[in-house]
Amino acid sequence: MDIVIRPSTPRDDALTEQIELTADALLIDLFGAVSWPPPAPAHDRAASPGFVLVAELADDVAAPIVVGFVHVLEIDGHAHLEQLSVLPSFGRRGIGRQLVTAALAEARRRGHTHVTLRTYTDVPWNAPFYGSCGFVESEPDTAMLRELVLVEERLGLFEHGPRVQMTATL
Repeated sequence: MDIVIRPSTPRDDALTEQIELTADALLIDLFGAVSWPPPAPAHDRAASPGFVLVAELADDVAAPIVVGFVHVLEIDGHAHLEQLSVLPSFGRRGIGRQLVTAALAEARRRGHTHVTLRTYTDVPWNAPFYGSCGFVESEPDTAMLRELVLVEERLGLFEHGPRVQMTATL
């Protein structure tokens, strides 16, 4: 399986929204969630400060298929991994790890020294996975990061289990 990680283009916008929706179904099923926040609308993700990288299955060069993406926000000089999603049918093949590695490299290239994220502590493909990618638990120490905690509270994410901030040093 040949995976190419590349910057997202406008033609990928609707795909990233659909990939997030499909991947979120795993959490919805795991938590038995009655309600779940919808994915970021494609135009919002594309317009937000930062970058989106997509993972493309390039075995058939004539018709490559986008199977995952990573979205990193850049706000106030800070890099925050906002979303990582891979189609469940392509899960457990290292695609998420490739996307995280590429996102960290791009953040470093852009001059960042750290990347943060927020995730569920007890979900194997969340905090334990990010730990294996070099992220360690940290505290929200900026206004932006503290605001993210409040957003998660408003969205009801804490109803499904403990959440944590993690940071990777570049």
